Amino acid sequence: MNEVDSYQRLSDMPEVPKTPSAPLLQIEGLNAWYGAAHILHGVSLHVGRGEVVALMGRNGAGKSTTLKSMVGLVERRQGKILFMGTNIGRKASHQIARLGLGYVPEDRRIFTELTVLENLEVGRQAARSWPDGSTLPHWTPEKLFSLFPNLGEMPQRPGGQMSGGEQQMLSVARTLMGQPYVVLLDEPSEGVAPLIVEQMAKTILQLKAQGIAIVLSEQNLPFAQVVADRAYVLEKGQIVHSGPMAELAGNAQVRQQYLGV
Repeated sequence: MNEVDSYQRLSDMPEVPKTPSAPLLQIEGLNAWYGAAHILHGVSLHVGRGEVVALMGRNGAGKSTTLKSMVGLVERRQGKILFMGTNIGRKASHQIARLGLGYVPEDRRIFTELTVLENLEVGRQAARSWPDGSTLPHWTPEKLFSLFPNLGEMPQRPGGQMSGGEQQMLSVARTLMGQPYVVLLDEPSEGVAPLIVEQMAKTILQLKAQGIAIVLSEQNLPFAQVVADRAYVLEKGQIVHSGPMAELAGNAQVRQQYLGV
């Protein structure tokens, strides 16, 4: 059984109905620098309600920098970043988080001295509603323990005494406590056990079914193929391909040229 087959049984989960609407998150002509190094060159992408978008490319292509730029973690950046119709390009990271844009970094950034429950409390924000008045899923520790049973078995365990996969789950759960409309996930399948990767795929599909939008930075094509609707491919800080995920999965030339698979 290949990787795609091992995830495929998850892909039958119900999806939120797609209706034409303005993107929840849209970036246009994004440039970013680290010091004098020009990393992103005019990156543009968007994600809508209940949609999963994969941002793919090799190491160093600019995937993580794109996500960090969206949440204000890159000091020098230019371009339009619209979230829920508001330009957040000049807002600080904590202001962006309070608006409902969640970010799960590749290095997890949990508080190792705090317990699972204490980590979740750090991320807590009030319940939100969609612009049309419908209710956004309201995440509580109890609901998150249902989503991540492993965490439910260790609510009092300090973060530093958890495995890498468990820390990854905790990082996602803490972000969900912020009641986000959109979640940015940076390499969620990187360096964790296959069972955790499968759990992460299941989680993404469940969030998608509840209308939450996800931008996924990823190198694992089989993983992205199961969870993502569309894909953007980055090479040297530029978008070199975009389209339906199925189109990328079936395009051997693009995969070989930019993903090496």
